[in-house]
Amino acid sequence: MSLTEDLKQILETVLPTDPSFRQIEKAVIDSSISDCRRYALEGSVDAFLLSAMRLLALPDNGHTRLIPNDAISVLPLRFVSVGRSVQVIGAASGVTAPRGELIAVNGAAMSQIEATATEFLAGTCQRKRVIGPILLAWPYALTRLGFSSNGGTTEYRVRDENGQITNLKVANGNTVPASTLYPRNEHGKADPAWEPQTFVEIKDWQELGLSITLPSFFDPSQSALPKAISDTADRVRACSDTPLLIDVRGNTGGDFLLTMPLIDAIAQSASQQVVVLVDKFTFSAAIVFVAILKHRLGNRLKLIGEDMGDGLTFFAEGGLLELPTSGAVVRYSSAFHDWQNATSDETTPPEIARQIVPTGALNLDSEWVVKPTGEDTQSALYQRVLKSVGD
Repeated sequence: MSLTEDLKQILETVLPTDPSFRQIEKAVIDSSISDCRRYALEGSVDAFLLSAMRLLALPDNGHTRLIPNDAISVLPLRFVSVGRSVQVIGAASGVTAPRGELIAVNGAAMSQIEATATEFLAGTCQRKRVIGPILLAWPYALTRLGFSSNGGTTEYRVRDENGQITNLKVANGNTVPASTLYPRNEHGKADPAWEPQTFVEIKDWQELGLSITLPSFFDPSQSALPKAISDTADRVRACSDTPLLIDVRGNTGGDFLLTMPLIDAIAQSASQQVVVLVDKFTFSAAIVFVAILKHRLGNRLKLIGEDMGDGLTFFAEGGLLELPTSGAVVRYSSAFHDWQNATSDETTPPEIARQIVPTGALNLDSEWVVKPTGEDTQSALYQRVLKSVGD
């Protein structure tokens, strides 16, 4: 098979199904398709994939995008967005790299690279910050964006926490499969292979309150998550006079309908302040969870962290399309969600439309941007947040 088969799959499955493309002018779509077809006929996998990323980014809907991670090779460095900067937080086995903020690539400032890359990245500014760092390690992407070097190496300028600057040069031929450093569902952790070990983690901080960590709402079994949610709802009801901290940072979504018993328990039982921690790695069903909770609790809920990965109006559902030739994956949408104004259309599943509420804007109460860290620092954070609630 050739890359034209991959393009055919996108044109026959994604574009007719995904309602987010309805708002894009046909001429704009056709121009992007033409670029994809040209590179497909040339047989250039990297060029085709980057062009397909641009095509699928046209609706600015983060649920609709091409995920190249399983199909490309990258330089052996792991970059992750932390706050508004990009950090070097890891490297492939056997590779030594300085940790710290990435401030330039081949002499180009990060702001310049990010501005040029934006048309290839789907979704909100926060979504782009989540999925964009892989481009910084992808030699072909740097060349296409106009930021390659002439000497067969890529030079990264890194500033550590003490302000010391290191120039790191990596041979462009020294690559590894991107999937080893960049997971499909980027979670922002230092270990790219991190996966949640449980659906709920509860800890009683005695007089300070109760913390509830919810790392994922994706449960293929459809049984483990409901059980964990039910048990947690019972715990919340038994601690109605206790401040709650709920952490959905890094929760990329799943099925929010399975979490409704916990939302009900919190709304009905929590008499004290409820704090929810969010970040740019909070997506999809996790955002809906926060939106409904905010609608139910009003001023009793305090939202801290950083803006989440999507807005409140987006397209979701849909599915994953495995491209047969390149091996890349396309995430596409099929349903409209509007949790800001509580509107729906014919594409919104009835079971979701029944739950949609007008949350308005989800404004942060304060900004606590926390780097990916170990358990001790997370424990310290939880205690600090809960203590601030009680003050």
